[in-house]
Amino acid sequence: MTASVALFIFNSIALGVGLAMDAFSVSLANGLHEPEMSGPRTCMIAGTYALFQFAMPVIGWACVRSIATAFEVFRGIIPWMALVLLLFLGAKMLTEGVRTHREDLECEHCANRECGGCKHDHADQYRRLSAGMLILQGLATSIDALSVGFTIAEYGLARAIAASLIIAAVTFVICVLGLVMGRTVGTRLEWKASVLGGVILMAIGVEIFVSALI
Repeated sequence: MTASVALFIFNSIALGVGLAMDAFSVSLANGLHEPEMSGPRTCMIAGTYALFQFAMPVIGWACVRSIATAFEVFRGIIPWMALVLLLFLGAKMLTEGVRTHREDLECEHCANRECGGCKHDHADQYRRLSAGMLILQGLATSIDALSVGFTIAEYGLARAIAASLIIAAVTFVICVLGLVMGRTVGTRLEWKASVLGGVILMAIGVEIFVSALI
């Protein structure tokens, strides 16, 4: 392996680690929210984030190579898009956690009064992440990776795709770790896990937005 190839791989891995931090935090929140998540589902969710992290740098690279001026204008609204999406997703998760806690308190009250059973269905206490929400999360956590197109603009198509594949692989590993960590902690936090996960998502949105302004 030549020095230039080694440097290319190292730079791509470093980019992957940096870009995957938001996806890691969201994965942690999802693991908290769904502590019973299976292994295949964990891989599917992490793979979705990795797919977005692969696609966005390639799209950014293509935009820089073709419509750089228009892309520069679009770049300014990226933090706003991430902020709105993550605030929405975080508020939804937080609301579900609060609702679950309220239902638990009502059921405990019913049990104490022996009033004839619980009116709530606890079979799905931890709501599964829907496909639509997963896609929104993938978009929100990867949209800033469009800007990576500027940093790899000098690459040819093959190198741009190779760099994006490395970024995707790093994202996948990091997100699996986040999901597993969240799952482990989530089983101990009960309803608080959804509230914490929602707060994490909203905090990520604010962090992305504020970082873009600085």
